Amino acid sequence: MTVSDPATAVYRQPGFVPFLVARLFASAAMQIQAIIVAWQVYALTRDPLSLGYVGLAQFLPMVVLLLPAGDLVDRLDRRLLLHLSWGVQALCSALLIALSWRADTDVRLFYAVLVLFGAARAFTGPTLQSLLPQIVPRGLLGKAIALNSSIMKIAVIGGPVAGGLLYPLGPVVAYSVTLSLFLLGVLMLFAVRIRYRGDPAPAETSAWRRFTAGILYIRHKPVILGIISLDLFAVLFGGITALLPVYAEEVLNVGPEGLGALRSAIAAGAFVMGLYLGVRAIRRRAGLVMFAAVAVFGVANIVFALSREFWLSFAALFVAGAADMISVYVRLTLLQLATPDAMRGRVNAVNMLFIGASNELGEFESGVTASWFGTVPAAVIGGVGTLAVVGLWMSAFPALRKVDRIEDVAADTPPATKT
Repeated sequence: MTVSDPATAVYRQPGFVPFLVARLFASAAMQIQAIIVAWQVYALTRDPLSLGYVGLAQFLPMVVLLLPAGDLVDRLDRRLLLHLSWGVQALCSALLIALSWRADTDVRLFYAVLVLFGAARAFTGPTLQSLLPQIVPRGLLGKAIALNSSIMKIAVIGGPVAGGLLYPLGPVVAYSVTLSLFLLGVLMLFAVRIRYRGDPAPAETSAWRRFTAGILYIRHKPVILGIISLDLFAVLFGGITALLPVYAEEVLNVGPEGLGALRSAIAAGAFVMGLYLGVRAIRRRAGLVMFAAVAVFGVANIVFALSREFWLSFAALFVAGAADMISVYVRLTLLQLATPDAMRGRVNAVNMLFIGASNELGEFESGVTASWFGTVPAAVIGGVGTLAVVGLWMSAFPALRKVDRIEDVAADTPPATKT
């Protein structure tokens, strides 16, 4: 039975749809909770700096725990780890409910809960990325990743809107919704079937060697090194999300309503392209297609930077989101296929670490360049920087540029660690 046979279509794979639904529930819960926590903490403090602490409280434990989390993903049952991770996040929602009942709650208790929440999320990312290849066969992995990424955009688009609608009902009601969604995600995982489990990770001599094995494998696999570093630097220079409020207020003069539309344009473009790729997979010249998509992403950012018309700005961000989804489709598929199952947890943990760093540093870079050169020049510089990265990476990683059929990429035997 071939991959093209309707009987093996990705949505008919046992456990794939429950996996999508479970992840949609959990992602929606995280998006809603992010809005509620931010509003509640700011209402308690009336200090904008407190919002920075909300992000920092979640980011720091993720950075510290990602590599150990990747090691556990490769040694333990991935579905069980996801149960536990989402279970702890549900516990955090319950703790936030308890804190919201009190009128004189110390804001530091909210930060403590968010530290626990960030620690749980450190396990969620590498587990989710490593679990999907155990649910669908190799030939359908690209379509599965595209559909999975596209469906998640529903949570990205709808979660903040739902959070804004729920907050007037009170934080207790809002957190009760997130608690319910996390628990529904945990329940849906019981319907997920593991059908393509690989060999377990070999025993290493020390925890440190296990943690760093993913980094060692990436160093010896040019395709993966190129993928991860391309994402890091392309997002570092091309991340204009932090500048959207300034554009909405001072450049396009569209106010908060326009800001919401601009933010949704990126996700909408990614959502539409993800649905398309879930039906029409990229068959040939995958490496060149990926580089072309990143280049289009950079050009779209430049168009947005120079635009003074709302419709053109919206269209540019829509195209940027669609191009980014093509890049994500190729990069994540190559990453999974070029990594043996016994290494996926640790390699994906390193990837998640780079993604987190690129997002955080990208917003910082945008803010710094905007303060130095002005908002519009900073956005243009970011787009030009993305194009420069594409040119440099095409030259530095010829193996990645020459990838033709995605499914032809094979995983290597992990390099041996010294005893």
